[in-house]
Amino acid sequence: MFAKRTDWDLALNPLAKALAERRAEGKPLIDLTVSNPTDCGFTYDMQAILAALESPAAMKYEPNPKGLEVARRAVATYYADRAEDVSTEDIFLTTSTSEGYSWLMRLLCDAGDEVLIPSPGYPLFDFLAELNDVKLVRYPLFYDHGWHFDFHALEQAITPRTRAVIVVHPNNPTGNYVKPKEREELKAICAKRGLAIIADEVFLDFALDGRPRASFVTNGRTTNVPLTFVLSGISKICGLPQMKVAWLVVNGADREKDGAIGRLEVIADTYLSLNAPVQYALGALLATRHSFQRQVLERISTNVAELDKQLAEVPSWLRFGMEGGWSTVLQGPTAAAGADRALNDLLDRGVLLHPGAFYGLSGRGIVVSSLLTKQEDHRPAIGRLLGTRYTVI
Repeated sequence: MFAKRTDWDLALNPLAKALAERRAEGKPLIDLTVSNPTDCGFTYDMQAILAALESPAAMKYEPNPKGLEVARRAVATYYADRAEDVSTEDIFLTTSTSEGYSWLMRLLCDAGDEVLIPSPGYPLFDFLAELNDVKLVRYPLFYDHGWHFDFHALEQAITPRTRAVIVVHPNNPTGNYVKPKEREELKAICAKRGLAIIADEVFLDFALDGRPRASFVTNGRTTNVPLTFVLSGISKICGLPQMKVAWLVVNGADREKDGAIGRLEVIADTYLSLNAPVQYALGALLATRHSFQRQVLERISTNVAELDKQLAEVPSWLRFGMEGGWSTVLQGPTAAAGADRALNDLLDRGVLLHPGAFYGLSGRGIVVSSLLTKQEDHRPAIGRLLGTRYTVI
């Protein structure tokens, strides 16, 4: 009765099962996987956000496959504030980056075609690819005093069916930005092989050092620049995942870009998924990002400093270097795989972490911790995890 593409194993894994049992029994738990900003105690300008949704203009239906002009101008202004020039004609509004990925897979790939993705990386790609009949091929990032692209392995992974390379800038969960030299090498490879670049920039604004990183929207328009698509949205930028506003920006050589835009207009017009109130509100919603991002960066900096302070007492633990994003990768002193490490930490210490294998991190004892957890919870949770003196709940 059901399609093969949805033939997933829906049984709970041991960690999910143990978590459900612990919650049902009411046992104490500190969640170091939390990524929903609306659950993390940040302060939002509720009056401005709710008032922005009351525009009388939203009572009129004006379908536009790219999204309303007023909303696309708001996105262009966001990039202008970053000193990056984006035309409203190159912007498509979507309800989520997931929807944007689906559109791009439909645009670029026939059934069975391939898209390269980074490993480690977020597992959502697997489901999106399966739902769009696309095959994912992983290219590795390697760690050597920071995370780096393995371009030899990336080129070896390209086949006649490869259509695009996905980069996450900064990557989730490793937190590494695409370095300028890596960006130029990636552009050269993709231009030579006729591949598109899909750049996921949802965490772009969250650099730990506060230094802005250039977006891929500036990839250029010359004939030797590959077709490039940039995905982002207010789920992370403004901490408003419930508002369901995202976008994709198209750039590259004019001929390829014009062809992509024409086809994307048909795809977008088929769905017209974004509602009017949130489009009229987008400018006001984006204006709230400054306060939210200050709070997040302060939280991340505080939690990283606390983590490093406690790690200094337990040299058998390692924190991998990160540059941005909301997560950090840790490796504990155990011969057990990351899944066992995470399960043991939940059962023995009441601390929930993601196993490294969830993201394709294959090393022993590797787990991933969110940096959004409230400070009053993060400090004792790390103490429990590391066995330091900071364990009082």
